[in-house]
Order: sequence, then structure tokens, then C-alpha cells
Amino acid sequence: MLRSGHGPTKHPDGGQLVRILLVASAFNSLTQRVHAELRERDHEVGVELALGDDLLRARVARFRPDLILAPMLTTAIPEDVWTEHPVFIVHPGPMGDRGPSSLDWAITEGATRWGVTVLQAVAEMDAGPIWASVGFDVAPCGKSELYRNEVSDAAVEAVLTAVRRFASGDYVPEPLDYDRPDVTGRLRPFLTQQVRRIDWATADTATVIRTLRAADSQPGVLDELFGREYFVHGGHHEDRLRGEPGAVIATRDGAICRATVDGAVWLPQLRPRRVPGGPVTFKMPATDALGADLPAGVPEVPVSPAEAAVRDTWSELRYHEDAGVGYLEFAYPGGAMDTRQCRRLLAAYREACDRPVDVLVLGPRRDFFSNGIHLNVIEAADDPAEESWRNINAIDDVVEAILTTTDKLVIAALAGNAAAGGVMLALAADHVWCRESVVLNPHYRLMGLHGSEYWTYTLPQRVGPEVAAQLTSRTLPVGARAAARVGLVDKVFDGSTERFRAQVRREAEILAAAPELQNLLLAKKQRRAADEAVRPLAQYRAEELAHMHRNFFGDGESYHRLRRDFVANTKPPATPPYLLG
Repeated sequence: MLRSGHGPTKHPDGGQLVRILLVASAFNSLTQRVHAELRERDHEVGVELALGDDLLRARVARFRPDLILAPMLTTAIPEDVWTEHPVFIVHPGPMGDRGPSSLDWAITEGATRWGVTVLQAVAEMDAGPIWASVGFDVAPCGKSELYRNEVSDAAVEAVLTAVRRFASGDYVPEPLDYDRPDVTGRLRPFLTQQVRRIDWATADTATVIRTLRAADSQPGVLDELFGREYFVHGGHHEDRLRGEPGAVIATRDGAICRATVDGAVWLPQLRPRRVPGGPVTFKMPATDALGADLPAGVPEVPVSPAEAAVRDTWSELRYHEDAGVGYLEFAYPGGAMDTRQCRRLLAAYREACDRPVDVLVLGPRRDFFSNGIHLNVIEAADDPAEESWRNINAIDDVVEAILTTTDKLVIAALAGNAAAGGVMLALAADHVWCRESVVLNPHYRLMGLHGSEYWTYTLPQRVGPEVAAQLTSRTLPVGARAAARVGLVDKVFDGSTERFRAQVRREAEILAAAPELQNLLLAKKQRRAADEAVRPLAQYRAEELAHMHRNFFGDGESYHRLRRDFVANTKPPATPPYLLG
């Protein structure tokens, strides 16, 4: 079977090491996590984006992999590649499931149990011999959130099992056999917009939510609002508001609330349908996308973070307390935080700091912690440079507030991934705790930015100047375990998102009840004063923002081009050098 590479080699601990080429349509969250997990186990890993058959053939010839692994692929591997090299495909469905809309169908049909299967590439799509399959319970959430959590966990387990079996040299994969009772999947067609369509006059809330979740974050559900067509992204329950089915009855923090026959749902993001030959469109806060088409009489219906925590309604911010610990939860689509969201978070943080608790936990229950400034909102602004400047200053204000909090222990709890300024937001806390599945991208260079969020203060202080330089220049993802080894994070917890929250809660309560807590707070205050005397935070901020101002407003800077390409999902002509290894 090992026709092209060198063959697995022995690891010092007795395991087998494999030279693996990851082939993916994008270096997305799952591909990054698989990359990090394989490197964590000392396998030699390369990456090739699926940008053309000839490019793939050339990379395979140069890299000479023992195994080709496709964690996320929307195109077929050429026949001459999979006949000459072992190619494993990661399919987000249980054994026997086939087709391009696996998770979409699972959510649409209300499946409670699903799976991920690693199978070998053959001529018939998704029908090859099975190397591993792992099941999981389907959480009640959107497809993208499910993908980054339960699917990702199952996929990593399945990939590691398949690679271990491959490396052993003696495992025989199982052929797909629909007569077996454990083969529960089937061939399903592409899930079209015709099937996804919502009839607001007849559909109940449960149906609407299920339909929206099955299309989140791509492709969205095509719908019509005020005479224009939009793709709707995301959907959340509303427990109180009611109105005529289909009517937009409220707004809140950029989202719109639309009535159903038996309730209402919140729609956070819309993407205008692209006109043939027109400019690329992208997801935006719903009220921004609607613009002047949104009737003036639709009321803004706010909800406080504390009230949101005890209701079944949509809110980006929730706050609750338990056993002397305050929990400020925030959740933003895609992890991006625009200027307004940063200002709302800052206000909520200041309110939390006024509460009589000594320990404060920051972070969402599931999914992204933060990915920094909101490139889509910036791209849509009348002046993207000015909006970039407002956005970076707004997130800096949040980080500064955390850094200067000296009367509480602040914990950043990362249940999901973080990148760029989102990583540095977490580093402002006293403790950074991660779920083991988390992937961090502590760098800005891929967007042509120097970066801010006080990273020149917090990052070297945590990991030292040399490691800080490596992390910000190599532009590769860092898994949670590797991050802990270099001091980027303090604790890593295993298990599901629910288990992570329980572990965070237990450890935070221990801190809150510790006899030495007041001594810890006193030491924190003294350290902040000593650091301020050596070099004020304002100086770090001013120097970082001087670089960022050049990035935003200077001639010849790459940021605006890179941002446009990112927002438009422009494919590069070849795999970027930083992925070549």
C-alpha cells in the first residue's frame, strides 16, 4: 500500500510515524485541528489546498506522502492520485451516508445521533472501504457550531484511529455493506434552496429553527424581505414577542425578529443575493444588510445580559452568578467583533466588575471565543480604513479594561477557537483555560497587520520574547496542548463542551472560595502597579496603534487587499508558502 512515500517510521515511544499530506478545499477549522493533532503526535504533516489537479499532482510528487488525508474537500481527488497513493476522505456522516449535504440533512430531519467516517477514496463518491467511524449526539445548534464541536471531536478521533490502523500495516478496512445493521446511512441528494424554503404563513417555530440551523453558516436560506432577496444565516428562539407570521416585529443589536405562526425567531445575519455580474455579497448584521429598507416603525427591543441569561431569547451577551463567581458569556457569529459589539461588551464587562464577586469568567458556552475585529463590517463601511481604526480602538478598550481590573481574578474560558486579536483578548485575563479541542492562531500577518490588543505586553510576558516572535511570525495554528507547553494557556480540560463548562465552574469556585484569594488579588494589584511604573500600558497601545494606523491608512499596505480577498473568499492561485512546511 505504501507506494509513494518512505513508509511509517518508529517513534521513540514505539508508535509509528506517518508522512501525511492534508488536502483540503480550505484551511478551515477542522483542517487546522487535524493538522495540530497530527503534529502533536509527531507525524510529518504537509498541507495542499485543492486548487487544481495538476497542482495537487505536483505537490504529491514533491512531498512523497505515505498517506493523503482529506479533512474537508468539496472536489474529487484525481483518479491517478488515489490509485497510486492511499487517500483517506473524512466524511461528516455515519457509515453508509453519502452525498454533499450530510449535516444539512441530519439537522433538517431532526437526527439525534450522527457520525463521522474515514473512508478510502474510490471511483464512487463516499463508497470506499471504511477505516474508522465515530458517532456523536447531535446538539441543538446550527450546522457550523455542530461542525466545530461535536463533528470536529468525532472527526479527530476517527482520523487518529484510521492513521494508527494504517501505520500498523496489518489492518484491513471494512467494505461498505448496506446489509450490516450498523451501516445506518444512505445516499442523499444535494439539499437545494427549493427544499430549504420557508413558508412563513404556515411554518411553525420549530420547523423554521431547524431549517435555519441546517443552512448555517453556509449556504443560508434564501428568503425575501421588503421586496429583496437575502440569504438568512442563523436562527434563534424568541420567548415573548409575537406578530403576524412573516412580519419583522423587532430589532436587537443588529438582529431582526420575525414572527412565525406560533412564535418568533431572531435572525442575526443576512447576505444579499448576488446579482449576476454584480459585486460579491457577504454576511452582515441583519439591520445593516437591510439598511433603509427596514421600516422605521420596527422597534428596538433590548435585553440586559442578566435578563438574557434566564430567558429563551437571542442575545450576544449573558451574565449570571453562582457560588461567588460571575460569568459573562458572549457569542458572536464567526467570532468577529465589530465596533458596536466591542462597545456593548465593554459596557457589560464594567457592569460585571461592579458586582460583588471576586472571580469573573469570560467566554461563550460553545464555539468561538473571538477572532478579533469584524472584517465584513469593515469591508461594507463607507470608509473601511476609518472603520478599521474605530474597531481596533474599541477592542483595545475592552482589553485595557480587563488588564486594569485589579480587584477580581479574571478567567478567559475558551470552549472554542480564537485567532488574532481574539487570542490577545484572552491573554488579558489572569488565567486562560482551554478545552483540548481549541485551536489558536496568535498572529496577524496573514491580514497584513502588526496587531494591537496590547499583545506586545501580554504575549512576551507569558511565553518570552523568542516564543512570542515565533508564534506571531510562523502563522500556523497551535493546538491547546502545545499552547499549554509554551505558556500561552494555563489549563487544558478534556471532554465535551458541557464537561468543559463543568470543569471551569468547579475550578472557578475553588478559586473564589480559596483562603488566599485576597492575597492573590493584592499580588495582582502590585504586579500591575510595578509593570505600569516600568512601562505604562498607554505606551504599548500607542506604539501598536502607530503600526496599525500605517496598516490602515498608509500607501502600499497589503491589509485592504487581503481583507477584500478574505471577505470575498477569493481562492489563492496556489497553496500559500506558510502551509507548505
